[in-house]
Amino acid sequence: MSRIQTRFAALKKEGRGALIPYLQACDPDYDTSLELLRAMPAAGADLIEIGVPFSDPSADGPTIQAAALRGLKAGATLGLVLEMVRAFREADSETPIVLMGYLNPIDSYGPAEFCFDAAQAGVDGIIVVDMPTEEADLLDAHAREAGLDIITLVAPTTSNSRLFHVLRDASGFVYYVSITGITGTNSASAADLEKALPRIREATDLPVAVGFGISTPEQARTASRIGDAAVVASALIKTMAGTLEDGRATERTVPAVLKQLEGLAAAVRA
Repeated sequence: MSRIQTRFAALKKEGRGALIPYLQACDPDYDTSLELLRAMPAAGADLIEIGVPFSDPSADGPTIQAAALRGLKAGATLGLVLEMVRAFREADSETPIVLMGYLNPIDSYGPAEFCFDAAQAGVDGIIVVDMPTEEADLLDAHAREAGLDIITLVAPTTSNSRLFHVLRDASGFVYYVSITGITGTNSASAADLEKALPRIREATDLPVAVGFGISTPEQARTASRIGDAAVVASALIKTMAGTLEDGRATERTVPAVLKQLEGLAAAVRA
């Protein structure tokens, strides 16, 4: 089984969902983001989502937009993000890593070359926010050959017929965008999730991760119990940004994010 399948199977035996924290690569610099990445599993991360900085992150709210700009200013490229994953894999061969980003950098890199290099670096799955199923043939064959999962996004507005269509060949897990909006703005209620998740489960046997708007320990616990995982992004980025001075990391940066992550993990595992 893949690392993603193995991790979700293990968590199912434990009787709990996963916590998936988000890290923007190279924010505020390469060394700090790598230090955070390496420390996240011990702080409670079950899988890790790494954002690939992009100049026009259309699905993201102001918090992650600012993080992407800091990452780009620090010199982030798709190649450097893969180098970060390679460095992480030197000491961790088990934690699943998923890259989240946009199609333009992958297209510029070269789809076949990207999929091969990502798999060689130790990436397990990719989320391409602006790539609909009808255009997935650009990556699909290359990703399957390399052993990468292309994580499918679905939303509250996805119709039943569309659900079955987009999830027909899905792999890894399903990313449920739980709100109609951008990241870090509002959150779905437990009632919203309880209404939405059965509909998704009728269309797939894959685990369902709930993201967009999960910020508190209570929300993470709720999402990971109704779904199979909670993705926490903007809340962690806000904490990190609050420790910066003139856009640069301080001695408070890494400890503050890890302390917040530990609190989220404790809630999910309670």
